[in-house]
Amino acid sequence: MRRVIRKVFRNKVFDRKVVLITGGCAGIGRALAVRFAQGGARLVLLDLDQAALDGMAQHLADHHNAETLALRCDVADAQAVRAAVALAVERFGGIDVLVNNAGITHRSAFVETDLAVFERIMAVNYFGALHCTQAALPSIQARRGQIIVLSSLSGFAPMLYRSAYNASKHALHGLFESLRLELRDSGVNVMLVCPGFTATDIRKHALVGDGSVTPQPLPFLGKVYSPQDTAEAIYRGAVRRKRLLVLSNVNWGARLLARFCPRLFERVMVPRLSGLKPQAR
Repeated sequence: MRRVIRKVFRNKVFDRKVVLITGGCAGIGRALAVRFAQGGARLVLLDLDQAALDGMAQHLADHHNAETLALRCDVADAQAVRAAVALAVERFGGIDVLVNNAGITHRSAFVETDLAVFERIMAVNYFGALHCTQAALPSIQARRGQIIVLSSLSGFAPMLYRSAYNASKHALHGLFESLRLELRDSGVNVMLVCPGFTATDIRKHALVGDGSVTPQPLPFLGKVYSPQDTAEAIYRGAVRRKRLLVLSNVNWGARLLARFCPRLFERVMVPRLSGLKPQAR
């Protein structure tokens, strides 16, 4: 295993390549920025907090000698995304890899969730990825690069009180699986990534039904991945230009159960995945 890790670490696939990461200052996005920097990439980071962006750019320069363009950008704003991508192309000459990582979540029952929450979740998780991909695609096609999309365990396993979040992840699969077909002869790779439960800050900014922000506990009751472990797996998948990367804390038996015995899965596994402790009898 150590030999494999060293081999991938030395891999020069991304040396001098331009990698744009949305939500690049925290969690998986931050860990990916560090990992691609270690691989020799030049980074474009989009996030909402300019101070965090500046600090991240300085960290990458000081510790990894990485060239970084850090831009404040709300991916839900199509015009802002186009401007940010144009700046990246002007600075570095193009984009080789787009990582659609930015996302938000919520915890609220469907009947208690305002329409505005559904709209905001879709604006960031789905339309954010759509905006970035539309803006960057001409450059990615010219460089025969790749698009990486952060989906979720929710892509194949429903969870309670996450209807808007789950819907946004299913929408990503529909969009990018279709796009992959359209790009199959272009040399562009599209990789969908379905991480399991990962210890990130996304739940600290979770929405509730009325749209306010309320920190939520990690729902999963089992093993939780670190952002660094998830980023390493994504990096290896990118090196190999994989189509689908499932990094789930839920074992294959549970996934088969979800597909072929959905009612049993919903009764046995969904409460655990949703962080609901078994009721005493």
